[in-house]
Amino acid sequence: MRRPQGTAASVASLPSPIGGWNARDSIANMAPIDAVQLENIFPSISNVVLRGGYTNWATGLPGQVETLMSYAGAANNEFFAFSVTGLYDVTAGGAVGAAVVSALSNAKWEYTNISTAGGNFLMAVNGLDNAILYDGTTWSTPTITGVTDNDLDNITLFKNRLWFIEKNSLKAWYLPTSSIGGAAEQFDLRSVARLGGYLVGLAAWTIDAGFGSDDNLAFITSKGEIIVYRGTDPASASTWALIGVWSLGAPLGRRCFLKYGGDLLVLTLNGLYPLATVLQTSQATATALSNKIQGAFGAAAVLYQDTFGWQIVFSAKDNAVWVNVPVAIGSQQQYVMNDITKAWCNFTGWAANCWEIFENNAYFGGNTVVGKAWDDDYADNNTDINGNALQAFNYYESRGVKKYFTRARPSIFTNGAPQIEIGMNVDFEIADTSGALSFSPSSVGLWDSGVWDGSSWGSGLAITNNWQGITGIGYCGAIRFKTASQGLQIEWAATDVVFQQGWAGI
Repeated sequence: MRRPQGTAASVASLPSPIGGWNARDSIANMAPIDAVQLENIFPSISNVVLRGGYTNWATGLPGQVETLMSYAGAANNEFFAFSVTGLYDVTAGGAVGAAVVSALSNAKWEYTNISTAGGNFLMAVNGLDNAILYDGTTWSTPTITGVTDNDLDNITLFKNRLWFIEKNSLKAWYLPTSSIGGAAEQFDLRSVARLGGYLVGLAAWTIDAGFGSDDNLAFITSKGEIIVYRGTDPASASTWALIGVWSLGAPLGRRCFLKYGGDLLVLTLNGLYPLATVLQTSQATATALSNKIQGAFGAAAVLYQDTFGWQIVFSAKDNAVWVNVPVAIGSQQQYVMNDITKAWCNFTGWAANCWEIFENNAYFGGNTVVGKAWDDDYADNNTDINGNALQAFNYYESRGVKKYFTRARPSIFTNGAPQIEIGMNVDFEIADTSGALSFSPSSVGLWDSGVWDGSSWGSGLAITNNWQGITGIGYCGAIRFKTASQGLQIEWAATDVVFQQGWAGI
């Protein structure tokens, strides 16, 4: 029989899981700052924080909003939403008026902005209707010859030319330089795409090839082939050349590319990749940005690969990149990465079909509404935000010794009194056995409307670190952190845990 370890209480202090969601490693071999689950809690640089909420920005749309577009004019920016068979102006928010364009076939469109000597324009295509063009005042149909424009289902701007993809084909088309109409020229990739399929996406990609930065045009096919060209005039062999063809996983949706700094992100069945990393090494050795959540990402990609709604979003204001995961209409999730630390979490509660950044804020299209996301009011359209985290399992420096966990004290920075619950899961049990939390918000005064000596006023962030009783007997334990709140900022910095150790080996 081994000698007992003693019955005196031991105390351990753990930082919050700033390493983020880990859906790749064994739950028995994770870093202490990782999390098995991290829902609606964003890993920042020094702590983890409850995500911002959302408000209904525009209401009264006829159904699911499936495309958002931002028009960038010389003196004004405007915001538009496609819903069912119409296009609506949602720039000012509130209840929408009549459709600015109606009798459309669907709400799934792709668009780009272009500036020419004639002004600033937005052009959009969907592969079913005629292309539409906006000049800052009027919507019209551009005059494009040489191709049937209702066969064009994707669009981008590359070196002052509008480029298109012809649906269900390996043909691309381009217009003359700095033009919004005219004779389209065909660019056939059938002899280049070795795996066949059809073109899905196209985007400009900036890369430094050793002699300065240059823009390239990247295509991706339904079979996952990336085809890259460099040059200015596709009709001239002296100024246009094929750079290479690479094979990746099949793309997830038409919105599988995102310009990201000087790189291009691509969303595939294998994960979220920076294109420069993949094409300068190989797919076998390249590390996906989504590597740390590959277990969850891979499962979602397989289950929902044919569902509309996959999209990459970058919000510089929030230091976040996220992938919209279309689990089901009304039940979409976002897999969210800290742009600085590359730590991940997942968000629920934002039922988003599509996304757009407008005037530095993130917006999503939902059922009859456009939502403004990551608001500082920390409420989801006047309902609770529920945060749930399960930190990595920890042996507390004594493997093989059973422990009796009795108390925990989370160190929280908050501007109110949110509902917070701390528990302990033991021996790799990941189920959440605690009850649901709810929160009753208290009203606080608003500047210009609150009454002095009558209204309650919100405070700045203050630390709270109250002990809570916990129960759990096992060899290792993982902190369960849950919260429900409205209108309160919550930052979780660390947790102290009290436990007693039993006999070694039992």
